[in-house]
Amino acid sequence: MVIDSHHHLWRYDASEYPWIGAGMEVLKRDFGGTDLESLAGSDGVDGFVTVQARQSLAETEALIELAQASPRIKGVVGWVDFASDEVVDQLDQFSGVAALKGMRHVVQDEPDDDFILGADFNRGIRRLVGRDLVYDLLIFARQLPATIQFAQSHVDIPMVLDHIAKPTITSDQPDPAWVDGIKQLAQCDHVSCKFSGVATEVQLQDWDIDLIRPYWQVVLDAFTPERLMFGSDWPVCLLRTEYTRWKQVAEQLAAGLSRRDQEAFFGGNASRVYQLEQ
Repeated sequence: MVIDSHHHLWRYDASEYPWIGAGMEVLKRDFGGTDLESLAGSDGVDGFVTVQARQSLAETEALIELAQASPRIKGVVGWVDFASDEVVDQLDQFSGVAALKGMRHVVQDEPDDDFILGADFNRGIRRLVGRDLVYDLLIFARQLPATIQFAQSHVDIPMVLDHIAKPTITSDQPDPAWVDGIKQLAQCDHVSCKFSGVATEVQLQDWDIDLIRPYWQVVLDAFTPERLMFGSDWPVCLLRTEYTRWKQVAEQLAAGLSRRDQEAFFGGNASRVYQLEQ
């Protein structure tokens, strides 16, 4: 079973998605269930994990409703305000909702690179313990040092690193600081990693598999095939690549793995970590 561990759906409204700015016209439309069915049919994807794209309880509710109506959506990663005094009530609101598999905060957009270490935020994160929910780490590479400390402080909460920590890709020689950060974070056994959103971080005019390969090798070596999962970051990936091209690149990179490890990367790990229904 092929699972895309990371994609987004939305009803586009400029005021609700201010991060979709100039030069991102391809994203300035609705992306819904019909688009998802088209992807699944043409690219051989059996299921998807739908991830929040704005920090809103209303969006979490809307994504859950979409998941309940679409057998293709195997799980949802939503949002609550972890730094709020109301975090327990917000989490309780979704208690028992089978479609909800995880939570995420857009840490990458926080002006303080140490935001993830804040006392209020961490107090809220502790409320995930015992709820069978994964926490998705959305950060830039420069935030890896703080994120490593954060992960080490919450070993009883399963975590998934989104988009290999968004390294800035300007050549086929990865930044040594990013490499070191990935290696350190991967030492936390409760953290897995999504090979997703990588093409979007390329700062060059063009890219190919040879440019991406060294980044693949770093996360593969660090997290091993047992904690690495395929994701597209569609439709955001459309800024640099079509869905089919990205999936084909991932297939070529994973071609050297054993059949068992390929199955883990393309679906088994996501199913296990997010406890997805088959």
